[in-house]
Amino acid sequence: MVQLHKWSSYFHADGHETMNFLPSTALSSSSSSRFLFLRTTLLSHSLLLHHFRTCLAAEKVPGTPMEKLSKGLDEIDQSGEACSKEARDFRAKKRIADEIIPHILNLYGSCATPHDFEIYAPDASFEDPLMRAQGVKQIKSAFYSLSKVFSESKIVQYRIEENLVTPGKQEILIDNKQHYKFLGKDIDLISLIKLNVVDGKVVRHEDWWDKKPLWNRETVKVPLFGRVIEMTRRCSMLATHALMRFGKDPSV
Repeated sequence: MVQLHKWSSYFHADGHETMNFLPSTALSSSSSSRFLFLRTTLLSHSLLLHHFRTCLAAEKVPGTPMEKLSKGLDEIDQSGEACSKEARDFRAKKRIADEIIPHILNLYGSCATPHDFEIYAPDASFEDPLMRAQGVKQIKSAFYSLSKVFSESKIVQYRIEENLVTPGKQEILIDNKQHYKFLGKDIDLISLIKLNVVDGKVVRHEDWWDKKPLWNRETVKVPLFGRVIEMTRRCSMLATHALMRFGKDPSV
Protein backbone atom coordinates (compact mmCIF):
# COMPACT_ATOMS: atom_id res chain seq x y z
CA MET A 1 0.00 0.00 0.00
CA VAL A 2 1.15 3.50 -0.80
CA GLN A 3 0.09 6.53 1.19
CA LEU A 4 -0.66 9.42 -1.15
CA HIS A 5 -2.24 12.81 -0.73
CA LYS A 6 -4.76 14.40 -3.11
CA TRP A 7 -4.51 18.15 -3.88
CA SER A 8 -6.68 20.82 -5.38
CA SER A 9 -6.10 24.33 -6.73
CA TYR A 10 -8.24 27.43 -6.23
CA PHE A 11 -8.03 30.57 -8.33
CA HIS A 12 -8.65 33.73 -6.34
CA ALA A 13 -10.06 37.04 -7.51
CA ASP A 14 -6.59 38.63 -7.53
CA GLY A 15 -5.32 35.92 -9.88
CA HIS A 16 -3.06 33.94 -7.53
CA GLU A 17 -3.46 30.24 -6.81
CA THR A 18 -3.69 28.33 -3.53
CA MET A 19 -2.85 24.65 -3.35
CA ASN A 20 -4.71 22.67 -0.64
CA PHE A 21 -3.83 19.11 0.31
CA LEU A 22 -6.67 16.81 1.27
CA PRO A 23 -6.47 14.12 4.01
CA SER A 24 -4.38 11.08 3.08
CA THR A 25 -6.03 7.92 1.80
CA ALA A 26 -4.81 4.42 1.29
CA LEU A 27 -4.57 3.26 -2.31
CA SER A 28 -3.89 -0.13 -3.68
CA SER A 29 -0.65 -0.82 -5.50
CA SER A 30 -2.49 -1.42 -8.76
CA SER A 31 -4.11 2.02 -8.73
CA SER A 32 -1.11 3.90 -7.37
CA SER A 33 0.62 4.03 -10.74
CA ARG A 34 -2.42 5.50 -12.42
CA PHE A 35 -2.81 8.03 -9.63
CA LEU A 36 0.86 9.02 -9.85
CA PHE A 37 0.44 9.57 -13.61
CA LEU A 38 -2.69 11.63 -13.03
CA ARG A 39 -0.99 13.69 -10.34
CA THR A 40 2.03 14.34 -12.57
CA THR A 41 -0.22 15.49 -15.43
CA LEU A 42 -2.26 17.79 -13.22
CA LEU A 43 0.89 19.24 -11.68
CA SER A 44 2.32 19.96 -15.13
CA HIS A 45 -0.87 21.74 -16.13
CA SER A 46 -0.83 23.74 -12.93
CA LEU A 47 2.75 24.87 -13.55
CA LEU A 48 1.84 25.95 -17.09
CA LEU A 49 -1.13 27.96 -15.80
CA HIS A 50 1.05 29.55 -13.15
CA HIS A 51 3.63 30.53 -15.80
CA PHE A 52 0.90 31.98 -18.01
CA ARG A 53 -0.47 34.12 -15.17
CA THR A 54 3.05 35.30 -14.40
CA CYS A 55 3.43 36.48 -17.99
CA LEU A 56 0.10 38.31 -17.81
CA ALA A 57 1.09 40.01 -14.57
CA ALA A 58 4.37 41.14 -16.16
CA GLU A 59 2.77 42.78 -19.19
CA LYS A 60 3.51 46.29 -17.82
CA VAL A 61 7.16 45.56 -17.08
CA PRO A 62 9.43 47.27 -19.62
CA GLY A 63 10.98 44.90 -22.12
CA THR A 64 8.66 41.97 -21.49
CA PRO A 65 7.13 40.10 -24.44
CA MET A 66 3.67 41.38 -23.52
CA GLU A 67 4.86 44.99 -23.63
CA LYS A 68 6.53 44.39 -26.97
CA LEU A 69 3.33 42.86 -28.28
CA SER A 70 1.33 45.85 -27.01
CA LYS A 71 3.83 48.24 -28.60
CA GLY A 72 3.59 46.35 -31.89
CA LEU A 73 -0.20 46.64 -31.85
CA ASP A 74 0.08 50.38 -31.21
CA GLU A 75 2.43 50.72 -34.18
CA ILE A 76 -0.03 48.81 -36.34
CA ASP A 77 -2.82 51.17 -35.25
CA GLN A 78 -0.67 54.19 -36.08
CA SER A 79 0.21 52.72 -39.45
CA GLY A 80 -3.47 52.11 -40.12
CA GLU A 81 -4.27 55.73 -39.26
CA ALA A 82 -1.53 56.92 -41.63
CA CYS A 83 -2.90 54.74 -44.43
CA SER A 84 -6.39 56.09 -43.79
CA LYS A 85 -5.10 59.66 -44.01
CA GLU A 86 -3.32 58.87 -47.29
CA ALA A 87 -6.49 57.33 -48.62
CA ARG A 88 -8.48 60.45 -47.67
CA ASP A 89 -5.84 62.67 -49.30
CA PHE A 90 -5.93 60.53 -52.43
CA ARG A 91 -9.72 60.74 -52.65
CA ALA A 92 -9.57 64.50 -52.13
CA LYS A 93 -6.96 64.79 -54.86
CA LYS A 94 -9.08 62.83 -57.32
CA ARG A 95 -12.09 65.02 -56.55
CA ILE A 96 -10.11 68.09 -57.63
CA ALA A 97 -9.50 66.60 -61.07
CA ASP A 98 -13.08 65.37 -61.31
CA GLU A 99 -14.35 68.87 -60.62
CA ILE A 100 -12.01 70.63 -63.05
CA ILE A 101 -12.09 68.36 -66.11
CA PRO A 102 -15.80 68.86 -67.04
CA HIS A 103 -15.20 72.62 -67.18
CA ILE A 104 -12.10 72.17 -69.34
CA LEU A 105 -14.15 70.06 -71.78
CA ASN A 106 -16.74 72.84 -71.97
CA LEU A 107 -14.06 75.45 -72.66
CA TYR A 108 -12.60 73.51 -75.56
CA GLY A 109 -16.06 72.48 -76.76
CA SER A 110 -17.13 76.08 -77.43
CA CYS A 111 -19.96 75.75 -74.92
CA ALA A 112 -18.42 77.53 -71.95
CA THR A 113 -20.54 79.45 -69.46
CA PRO A 114 -19.37 81.98 -66.83
CA HIS A 115 -19.55 79.16 -64.28
CA ASP A 116 -16.87 77.18 -66.14
CA PHE A 117 -14.30 79.92 -65.53
CA GLU A 118 -14.70 79.69 -61.77
CA ILE A 119 -12.01 76.96 -61.79
CA TYR A 120 -9.39 79.72 -62.29
CA ALA A 121 -7.75 81.87 -59.66
CA PRO A 122 -8.28 85.64 -60.26
CA ASP A 123 -4.70 86.13 -61.50
CA ALA A 124 -4.47 82.84 -63.44
CA SER A 125 -2.71 82.66 -66.80
CA PHE A 126 -3.38 80.74 -70.01
CA GLU A 127 -0.91 80.20 -72.81
CA ASP A 128 -0.82 78.25 -76.08
CA PRO A 129 1.31 78.78 -79.22
CA LEU A 130 -1.03 81.58 -80.44
CA MET A 131 -1.80 83.73 -77.40
CA ARG A 132 -0.93 84.44 -73.78
CA ALA A 133 -3.75 85.51 -71.46
CA GLN A 134 -3.36 86.96 -67.99
CA GLY A 135 -6.36 87.08 -65.64
CA VAL A 136 -9.77 85.48 -65.88
CA LYS A 137 -11.26 88.08 -68.25
CA GLN A 138 -8.56 87.51 -70.86
CA ILE A 139 -8.94 83.74 -70.46
CA LYS A 140 -12.65 84.19 -71.15
CA SER A 141 -11.88 86.10 -74.34
CA ALA A 142 -9.49 83.36 -75.48
CA PHE A 143 -12.08 80.59 -75.17
CA TYR A 144 -15.16 82.59 -76.14
CA SER A 145 -13.38 83.32 -79.44
CA LEU A 146 -13.26 79.63 -80.43
CA SER A 147 -16.85 79.61 -81.63
CA LYS A 148 -16.13 82.72 -83.73
CA VAL A 149 -13.29 81.01 -85.59
CA PHE A 150 -14.30 77.35 -85.74
CA SER A 151 -17.67 75.89 -86.62
CA GLU A 152 -16.84 72.93 -84.40
CA SER A 153 -14.34 72.34 -81.61
CA LYS A 154 -14.04 69.69 -78.91
CA ILE A 155 -11.73 67.32 -77.09
CA VAL A 156 -12.53 63.85 -78.44
CA GLN A 157 -10.06 61.76 -76.45
CA TYR A 158 -8.12 62.38 -73.26
CA ARG A 159 -6.17 60.70 -70.50
CA ILE A 160 -5.59 62.32 -67.10
CA GLU A 161 -2.56 62.16 -64.85
CA GLU A 162 -2.48 64.03 -61.56
CA ASN A 163 0.61 64.62 -59.45
CA LEU A 164 0.85 66.02 -55.94
CA VAL A 165 3.59 68.67 -55.95
CA THR A 166 3.26 69.84 -52.34
CA PRO A 167 0.32 69.80 -49.92
CA GLY A 168 -2.37 71.94 -51.53
CA LYS A 169 -0.60 72.05 -54.91
CA GLN A 170 -1.29 69.65 -57.78
CA GLU A 171 -0.27 69.31 -61.40
CA ILE A 172 -2.88 67.87 -63.76
CA LEU A 173 -1.73 66.60 -67.15
CA ILE A 174 -4.34 65.99 -69.83
CA ASP A 175 -3.00 64.02 -72.79
CA ASN A 176 -5.68 64.69 -75.39
CA LYS A 177 -6.80 64.84 -78.99
CA GLN A 178 -8.65 67.95 -80.13
CA HIS A 179 -10.92 68.20 -83.15
CA TYR A 180 -11.74 71.43 -85.02
CA LYS A 181 -13.65 72.29 -88.18
CA PHE A 182 -12.51 75.37 -90.08
CA LEU A 183 -14.21 76.40 -93.33
CA GLY A 184 -15.56 72.88 -93.70
CA LYS A 185 -12.16 71.25 -93.17
CA ASP A 186 -11.52 68.87 -90.26
CA ILE A 187 -8.44 69.54 -88.19
CA ASP A 188 -7.20 67.06 -85.56
CA LEU A 189 -4.60 68.13 -83.05
CA ILE A 190 -2.64 66.14 -80.47
CA SER A 191 -2.07 68.21 -77.35
CA LEU A 192 -0.84 68.11 -73.77
CA ILE A 193 -2.73 70.38 -71.39
CA LYS A 194 -0.88 71.25 -68.19
CA LEU A 195 -2.80 72.67 -65.23
CA ASN A 196 -1.09 73.95 -62.10
CA VAL A 197 -3.62 73.92 -59.24
CA VAL A 198 -3.25 75.65 -55.88
CA ASP A 199 -5.91 75.19 -53.20
CA GLY A 200 -8.35 73.84 -55.77
CA LYS A 201 -7.93 76.72 -58.26
CA VAL A 202 -6.05 76.69 -61.57
CA VAL A 203 -3.24 79.27 -61.49
CA ARG A 204 -1.48 78.26 -64.72
CA HIS A 205 -2.96 76.66 -67.85
CA GLU A 206 -0.67 75.69 -70.74
CA ASP A 207 -1.65 73.95 -73.97
CA TRP A 208 1.29 72.24 -75.67
CA TRP A 209 0.41 71.48 -79.30
CA ASP A 210 1.98 68.24 -80.49
CA LYS A 211 3.09 67.88 -76.86
CA LYS A 212 5.98 70.28 -77.47
CA PRO A 213 6.93 72.90 -74.83
CA LEU A 214 5.92 76.46 -75.57
CA TRP A 215 8.56 78.64 -77.12
CA ASN A 216 9.73 81.47 -74.86
CA ARG A 217 12.93 83.08 -73.68
CA GLU A 218 13.67 80.07 -71.46
CA THR A 219 13.06 77.27 -73.98
CA VAL A 220 14.70 78.63 -77.16
CA LYS A 221 18.42 78.87 -77.79
CA VAL A 222 18.27 82.58 -78.58
CA PRO A 223 16.58 84.47 -75.69
CA LEU A 224 15.88 87.48 -77.94
CA PHE A 225 13.89 85.27 -80.31
CA GLY A 226 11.97 83.95 -77.33
CA ARG A 227 11.07 87.48 -76.27
CA VAL A 228 9.74 88.26 -79.75
CA ILE A 229 7.52 85.17 -79.62
CA GLU A 230 6.20 86.15 -76.19
CA MET A 231 5.39 89.68 -77.41
CA THR A 232 3.61 88.25 -80.46
CA ARG A 233 1.41 86.09 -78.23
CA ARG A 234 0.60 89.03 -76.00
CA CYS A 235 -0.36 91.23 -78.97
CA SER A 236 -2.55 88.45 -80.36
CA MET A 237 -4.25 88.11 -76.98
CA LEU A 238 -4.87 91.86 -76.62
CA ALA A 239 -6.41 92.01 -80.10
CA THR A 240 -8.65 89.02 -79.33
CA HIS A 241 -9.55 90.51 -75.95
CA ALA A 242 -10.75 93.71 -77.63
CA LEU A 243 -12.73 91.84 -80.27
CA MET A 244 -14.46 89.76 -77.58
CA ARG A 245 -15.45 92.93 -75.70
CA PHE A 246 -12.83 92.42 -73.00
CA GLY A 247 -14.07 89.12 -71.73
CA LYS A 248 -17.74 90.06 -71.47
CA ASP A 249 -19.93 87.03 -70.88
CA PRO A 250 -22.32 86.31 -73.77
CA SER A 251 -25.97 86.99 -73.12
CA VAL A 252 -28.10 83.92 -72.50
